[in-house]
Amino acid sequence: MSKKKIARILLVLAVVASLTLTELTPLSLVQDASAVTQADIDKLKDELSGMNSEKSQLEKELKSIQNDKSAALAQKENIDKQINLLQSEITSVESLISNYESLITQTEQEIRENEEEEARQYEKFCERVRSMEERGTVSYWSVLFDSASFSDLLSAMDFISEIMDSDQKVIDDLRALREQIEQKKASLETSLAEQQSAKETLVAKKSELNTQRAEAEKVLAELKANEAQYKQVLSEKDAAMERQQAEIVRLSRELAEKNGNTTVTYGGYIWPCSSKYVTSPLGARYTGIAGASTNHAGIDIGRVGYTTQAVAAKAGTVIISAYNKYRGNYVVVSHGSGNTTTYQHLSSRSVSVGTYVAQGQVVGITGTTGVSSGPHLHFEITENGRIINPLKYLTDYIKGW
Repeated sequence: MSKKKIARILLVLAVVASLTLTELTPLSLVQDASAVTQADIDKLKDELSGMNSEKSQLEKELKSIQNDKSAALAQKENIDKQINLLQSEITSVESLISNYESLITQTEQEIRENEEEEARQYEKFCERVRSMEERGTVSYWSVLFDSASFSDLLSAMDFISEIMDSDQKVIDDLRALREQIEQKKASLETSLAEQQSAKETLVAKKSELNTQRAEAEKVLAELKANEAQYKQVLSEKDAAMERQQAEIVRLSRELAEKNGNTTVTYGGYIWPCSSKYVTSPLGARYTGIAGASTNHAGIDIGRVGYTTQAVAAKAGTVIISAYNKYRGNYVVVSHGSGNTTTYQHLSSRSVSVGTYVAQGQVVGITGTTGVSSGPHLHFEITENGRIINPLKYLTDYIKGW
């Protein structure tokens, strides 16, 4: 090999070795600890799988119930449970889509950063090569021939060997960076495909939810058509509501005693939803069924749908957040001993027992679960352990009965 060729080789080694390892920023070293990971997505998928199994069991139960036409209320309860599951599935799928969105955004940003780093390193390499060529600097060849002794020569060889080792590390890191870019691009394509699949699943779930809601309304309509059966259901509902109301008062007073807060300030309520259209007042009301129950323990607020927020009419602590075949999904907030507000027939609940809610904070979304023939919010107020008329305080209502 000629001296000129060896000099060129040493020149390239010197330039590459001058690219310090600290200037490289491989993706694996800069991951954000709070970033969305594939494990987060896999966990959501597992939860959805469990929901699907539970829904299959409910569908089997519903087929069994449908064979007995006298069990309309049981049908409605089963459908409500399926609606609750669908709502949970939809929430999970929406979270899955959101996580994919975050993962895709992160991956795209990481790919851009890595490609920019590659471009910077390449440009730096080119600049140094041009600079060394212009200066005609080739120093390592002279090191070998200027050695005064064999010992000096060995030292010089060790120095060049270190340069070559460093060169190999730089090349390996650059190669690893390129592999990471390719892997991230493949991961990005997978995430985009799975996100699209999740979006299609969401559309299907929402369609299924609408079908279930229509089925629930149909069951209640058929139940109302059977006057004797409907009167019996309403009578059972009244008795159950009285028992539940006693439990609500007990829980409210128990919480107040536990917190050492027995002083109650009544009043100060706001509307529990955006609508002020009252379709049914407290007490006597027309049910459409001759001789049926007229014992209405609250007010019904109409002109709401399946997306209207139900909010806390007053600040307090949630003492009940549950499903009941009569009340449907319902939430009860305690505002002190014997002072509560109740929100019924919700399509979904946003709070759990023990949660402190500020006035105006969302407690759920209105709907038609339980003994309810259309979307509305049933709202109750208890003061000193007694049901009172909410319209005593909410005076700016629109009469719809």
